Amino acid sequence: MRGARSAKWVASAIVVAFAATACGSDGDDSGGDASGGDSAGIVRVDGGEPQNPLIPSDTTEQYGALVMDNVFSKLLDFDDEGEIYMVAAESVEPNEDASVWTVKLKEGWTFHDGTDVTAQHYVNAWNWAAHIDNNQSTSFWFADIAGYADVHPEEGEEPTAEEMSGLSVVDDLTFTVELSNPVSYFDYKLGYTPFTPLPDSFYDDPEAFSEAPIGQGPYAFEEWNHNESIKLRTYEDYAGDNKPVNGGVDIIAYTGLDAAYQDLLSDNLDVIRQVDPKDLPVYETDLGDRAVTQPYNGIQTIVPVKYGDWGDVDPKVLQGISMAIDRETITSTVLNGSRTPADSFAPPGVLGYQEGASGDITTYDPERAAELVEEGGGVPNNEVVVQFNADGGHQEWVDAVCNNLIANLDIECRSDVKPDFDTDLEARDANEVEGFYRGGWLADYPLNVNFMSELYHSRASTNYGRFDNEEVDQLFDEGNQAASLEETVAAYQEAEQVLWETMPAIPLWFQNINAGYSNNVENVSFDTSGQPLLTEITVK
Repeated sequence: MRGARSAKWVASAIVVAFAATACGSDGDDSGGDASGGDSAGIVRVDGGEPQNPLIPSDTTEQYGALVMDNVFSKLLDFDDEGEIYMVAAESVEPNEDASVWTVKLKEGWTFHDGTDVTAQHYVNAWNWAAHIDNNQSTSFWFADIAGYADVHPEEGEEPTAEEMSGLSVVDDLTFTVELSNPVSYFDYKLGYTPFTPLPDSFYDDPEAFSEAPIGQGPYAFEEWNHNESIKLRTYEDYAGDNKPVNGGVDIIAYTGLDAAYQDLLSDNLDVIRQVDPKDLPVYETDLGDRAVTQPYNGIQTIVPVKYGDWGDVDPKVLQGISMAIDRETITSTVLNGSRTPADSFAPPGVLGYQEGASGDITTYDPERAAELVEEGGGVPNNEVVVQFNADGGHQEWVDAVCNNLIANLDIECRSDVKPDFDTDLEARDANEVEGFYRGGWLADYPLNVNFMSELYHSRASTNYGRFDNEEVDQLFDEGNQAASLEETVAAYQEAEQVLWETMPAIPLWFQNINAGYSNNVENVSFDTSGQPLLTEITVK
């Protein structure tokens, strides 16, 4: 989990609250703990229906991640300064050229079924996640490991092995990872959920497991009422440092942020992860010290798909669309100052952010915008369509963007509203997006790499726009194989300049937390990736 990641921003006498956690007390005679709270109290958090079954290697969106990041603990995580600290690992060390990494585990960790966690559980889980037959959405994350191509060959080919040759168990608490090429930042990747272990029982029935996952994190899974709620309860034998100070978490599925906010105001919800844009002007007045405002490592974009009418559009058209959007006005009025206009593909809080990397491309200039669109051959069918999910509070800013494009480019612009995030993602997966989709990304690890390679490499599973550029792939690959972390970051900074030339997406603004919590809870805090620290929340 993300315990030591807790950001030290203060929004009350104790600490700030972030949007995705909450605590609720039923007033029973349950005992307290050292935090002064009700150690049996349940935290009520706003959420939604996960897109995929609950398996760590098949979870890439926020609703599923809220579950996985609390049911499972990672090998390592990151503090507020982006520095690595160990969680389930005792150490993660590279050899001299970072081509072989040795992972030593801490003693005493158990799965929620009571079985011991060993090195073999990590190796088995990674091999299963990487294998093409298992069709995992994060399999690309294992591509650095020697033998990945044998278990996950190119499309149309058959695997020639069941396991990756680069993984070797040394003893119960030690395993080694040999890479196909040196990767200076491989340890950063291990701070992402797919690199967690799976118990032996998983392999008996993966489908059944995905409905009731068994991890080794601070909370044990209890119940999933689809489209209604997911219940997690404190795991009493949890071996990590961030032991919960509450009794568990109820993640409540909402179809809109407005309903969640009303529940928060009436103390029927304990924490809302993001306030609806229409409530931004009033939520600080409504909540007082219980309102939360802070930046985090996230970005909002609109992403053109590289198929259909937009398949071969000239990047000049996309640059023109970008310059036709008045980010300053939209963020200051429609979004009530809650976002920061983007000038890079990576947010300011990650290593490798380049201030002003976009040059003029994110500067509002309607005249130049129209010129670029004309030079590029015009907007296909003279229409822009933006797909987004109705349950995420996006309608107001999408309307504002469309109004800019209509006024400045003399084109049509409309939204394609999907009822929920799950439906939105399904349309992306199926290549059914008409023109653009709303793209949002939160840091998996605090490097510029994560905001580029995982989104715009041609082989990336979350490259829903199907961007495919040989030069960009090559620059990413060269950066991955650089001799040091500093050289990797610099290589990706060079690659970013090519992204502004090719426009795989149009960055809009950097995200901020605009959240709140109820009168039932305190000690609510969030990390720099915008994720709630559920274990730290106390119920009054």
